[in-house]
Amino acid sequence: MGLLVMILGLVLFFAAHVFTTKRDARAQAIARLGEGTYKILYSVVSLAGLALIVWGFGHYRATGWIDVWHPPKAMKHITIALMLPAVILVVASYLRGRIYATLKHPMLAGVKLWAFAHLLANGDLGSIILFGSFLGWGVYDRISLKHRADSGGPPIPVGGVTNDLIAIAVGIVVYLALAFAFHPVVIGVPVMGG
Repeated sequence: MGLLVMILGLVLFFAAHVFTTKRDARAQAIARLGEGTYKILYSVVSLAGLALIVWGFGHYRATGWIDVWHPPKAMKHITIALMLPAVILVVASYLRGRIYATLKHPMLAGVKLWAFAHLLANGDLGSIILFGSFLGWGVYDRISLKHRADSGGPPIPVGGVTNDLIAIAVGIVVYLALAFAFHPVVIGVPVMGG
């Protein structure tokens, strides 16, 4: 049951996100509904999808675990190492500096790295579907950005190296918070040890 709920959540979440890549259809929806209503609907569908993903994955982990393969223990250490740059990349998408200017879409790079890292360490069906979906979406969205006339987001001024240093510092703090507080408490899986 949990796996099906998670899949439904993934469908809702990514349907909303894929729809935004269809710029003509998105523009028509905004013209028909108004920008405010469109943004509210987009947010509600995305949040509903995210809630179903979280609930479904949690329920699946508790009651319906399905092993596909057993990753070597070294993969967990690789995942832990890859998560630091993944978090820094996501932070760098908001504190735009040279990292942003070089990668152009550090958020997508961070999401793809996060998903790939978690695929290395998790061999169960639910994790493969969850993280594989996010990796697939990240690849799709990056490719779609190359074919769009717009960048997909409002322009944010790009700073210099100072923004990168702040992004790295904030990224390290967020990484430590995720590793030592969020992951073991919310996800129920300790990052270090075990």
